[in-house]
Amino acid sequence: MLPGRGRNGHAARLSRILGTRTAWTAAGDGEFFCPGCGGDRNYQRLTGQRRFTLLGLPVLPRGETGPVVECAACRRHFGTDVLDHPTTTRFSAMLRDAVHTVALAVLAAGGAGARTALEAAVLAVRAAGFDDCTEEQLAALVEALEADTGRIAGEPCGAGLAIELHEALDPLTPHLAAVGRESILLQGARIALADGPYTTAERDVLATVGAALTICSDDVTRLLAAARTPS
Repeated sequence: MLPGRGRNGHAARLSRILGTRTAWTAAGDGEFFCPGCGGDRNYQRLTGQRRFTLLGLPVLPRGETGPVVECAACRRHFGTDVLDHPTTTRFSAMLRDAVHTVALAVLAAGGAGARTALEAAVLAVRAAGFDDCTEEQLAALVEALEADTGRIAGEPCGAGLAIELHEALDPLTPHLAAVGRESILLQGARIALADGPYTTAERDVLATVGAALTICSDDVTRLLAAARTPS
């Protein structure tokens, strides 16, 4: 059989005559974490109109396609669910706020009056990104938190404080691996242990933190016990 003959040759010739083309229209833009580039990039949200082509020229509409997200750097297209993932900058801010909120919650459980607990909290919060955090600032924020939630130091975790924790942790949790979620809980545990054994109120707060981080109760118990063992 001569080259170009048969089914493959016929299909190749047909594809040069008839085909489809998508005309993209920008419908929005912003910044996202590009899975292709592996970093924060600008994007355009595109909607598409497909058309049949004859000899490379569009002739008949074939329907809409998309929307898709196009990276401004690599030009690759992704589904719009890629926008559900936070940018690196946003993720860092969410993690910083989560650690800060957990530290305040643990201190509000009774450790705000102990310098060792405040020192441990400051170290954790600074490591998370609040470089200028001080013991005085945390103590003042604990007082404000107690006034806002109507909670008295040493009481179990009430509804107001639980809401504060869930608001800080719920958006972050789906984007953290198990080791990352456990790390946040352990930081809270070390703050609680800085001034002595866990109190009932501290355990209650840490259990709420674990639940918000979707850590099962058995693993919360294991981690709280592990935090008591010197490394």
